[in-house]
Amino acid sequence: MRRTGTTRRGALTATGAIAMGAVLAGCGGGSGQREGSAGTDTATAAEQAAAMRTERSLRAGAAGTSRELLARYEQVVRAYPATTAGLSPLRDAVRAHAEALAADGGKARVPSRTRATDAGSALKELAAAERRTADIHTATLLKAPPELARLLASIAAAGAAHAYLLTELAKETSS
Repeated sequence: MRRTGTTRRGALTATGAIAMGAVLAGCGGGSGQREGSAGTDTATAAEQAAAMRTERSLRAGAAGTSRELLARYEQVVRAYPATTAGLSPLRDAVRAHAEALAADGGKARVPSRTRATDAGSALKELAAAERRTADIHTATLLKAPPELARLLASIAAAGAAHAYLLTELAKETSS
C-alpha cells in the first residue's frame, strides 16, 4: 500500500493547533464589540455603581437586623443575669456578625421589650428572634452579590445553630 502524506504525528499536531486556537479564542472574552469603546465603559461603570449601591443597601439592612438581635441578647442578659454564661458565646458571635456586615457603623435598633416572665421564656423568645434573623438573612442572600451572599449564608447558618442551642438552653433553664 502506498503511504499518504498524513502521519500520526502530523494529525496530532494539527488537532493540537486547532484545540489551542479554540482555547485562545474562548479566552478572549468580550461580546464581539471592541472592549475599549466608550459606550461599553459607560454602561459597565453605571452597572458597577448600581451593584455597589445595591450591596450597600443589602449590607446595611442585614447589619441592622443583626444589631437588633444583639440588642435582644443584651436585654435578656440584663433582665436575667443567670443566663450570662450560656449566652455570652452566642452574643459575641452575633456581635461579630453585625460588625462583619456593618459598613456604616450604624446604631442598633431598639427591639420591643421582652414579654417573658422567666429566663426560660426569654430564651425561647431569643431563639425565635434568631430564627427570624436567619430567615431574613437567607431571603437577603438571594438578592446579594456572591461575596455578600456567602457571608449572609454563613451568618444564617450560625443563626439556625444558635436557635437550636437557645432552645436546648431554655429546656435546661426551665427544669
